[in-house]
Amino acid sequence: MDKQNKEVTIDNKEIIKVTASGWLGTAMEFMDFQLYSLAAAIVFNEIFFDNEDPSMALIMAMGTYGAGYCARLLGAWFFGRLGDRIGRRDVLFFTIALMGIASTGIGFLPTYAQVGILAPIGLVILRIIQGFGAGAEISGAGIMTVEFAKKESRGFVGSFVCLGTSTGTLIANGIWTIILKHCTHAQLLTWGWRIPFYASFVVMIAAILIRLFIKESPVMAQKKKELAQLREELAEQAEKDPSNKENEEQALKKAEHTNFKSSMKNFVLAGGLRFGQAGNSGLMQTYLAAFLVTYLSVARTVPTDANMIASIISFFTIPFVGCLGDKFGRRTMYLILSGAMAIFAIPMMLLISTRNTLLITIAMIIGLNVGVQDLFALENIMIPELFGSLHRMTFSSLAKEIAGLFATGFGPVIAASLVGMALGSWWPLALMMIFFSAVTFISAWLSPNTNNRDLNDLNDPVIDRHGKKRHFNETNETV
Repeated sequence: MDKQNKEVTIDNKEIIKVTASGWLGTAMEFMDFQLYSLAAAIVFNEIFFDNEDPSMALIMAMGTYGAGYCARLLGAWFFGRLGDRIGRRDVLFFTIALMGIASTGIGFLPTYAQVGILAPIGLVILRIIQGFGAGAEISGAGIMTVEFAKKESRGFVGSFVCLGTSTGTLIANGIWTIILKHCTHAQLLTWGWRIPFYASFVVMIAAILIRLFIKESPVMAQKKKELAQLREELAEQAEKDPSNKENEEQALKKAEHTNFKSSMKNFVLAGGLRFGQAGNSGLMQTYLAAFLVTYLSVARTVPTDANMIASIISFFTIPFVGCLGDKFGRRTMYLILSGAMAIFAIPMMLLISTRNTLLITIAMIIGLNVGVQDLFALENIMIPELFGSLHRMTFSSLAKEIAGLFATGFGPVIAASLVGMALGSWWPLALMMIFFSAVTFISAWLSPNTNNRDLNDLNDPVIDRHGKKRHFNETNETV
């Protein structure tokens, strides 16, 4: 089959709708999980669990938070495969609906005082449904956007999906801040905690309405044509060689399996690109707040304020990095940012150890943008580019969720253990940031520069359909 570049002209209005859809979907995912994490830390131990043992109630509340992350893996596999088979649009419709319904449903749950053990059971079920839908939401939204975007502007257009992370974080923190300021503790436990979850319904409706009016990815249409043509070629070969007992469907499955095996290297590289960003996120956005309050006696508002400011600044840095990735190559920008974060880790922790509010805020803003937000702007475009259209959504979703589970799920726990053994010293955190950033740096170093990838290509960027190696020159053209 000819390997010509198949650029498709897409109306700018369609690109805007697809980008807005991805932005809102990502915003809702981060908003839902942030709403839940804050609720789990603030009120869920009193609402959904037996209050006779407050410490155990808090542990159970945080445990339900972790249940959603386990469900994300299953969702990534299920919806990823479905998205590669039937198309991105329909799958993204279901993922956003599942997330929105589950999050809104939490707001209608009865409390432990009303129904006893059924309350936490209902909470866990909804949390699992929420995570199941979220497993392929960000990957799918990013893929949908970059498959619509023109080759020369993929980074800039795709970066707007990443702005959903900042949008969701700001909305969730803003809602909880207003409620905590205007509700008494009794009002919070009675009805105030439900309002944030009702708010997610509004975002869900907006995202669904936009997704109802967007078209399927042009790459999926081209993919279906190529697979149909491949079936015809295999059928013709079977007719010419009757001695070959293998029918065309079996031959097609064999061809897909060959491509599947050859994509494993890129799957590992994609996981490495995600690992550093997710690991730094877990340390800076989850554990560092506890470290500042527990070991440095810093006010609780300092890390939360720094996170809010960093999110606002990322509205400028994320599109900017997306543009730089288009101009200089995403691989190059990955190397620069991950290398810079590895270098900045020790100075960052030295600034934080001063206990000075201004220096802590500056250090966290730089770290969050360089080591988390800006890397995410590259990740959401480069990871889909590492895979052919045959298994792009499956591999992208799984690579991101597996790496994220290990880095974000276990990172803060390991950090807490190491800091405890180091008697509250900051150096274990710096070493972990260096390690996370080094993994991403090495993965980027081993990755091809994928800027000029034809996303219609069924195969990944280092092999052709027959398993022959392809190489990229400095302008990313195959030679």
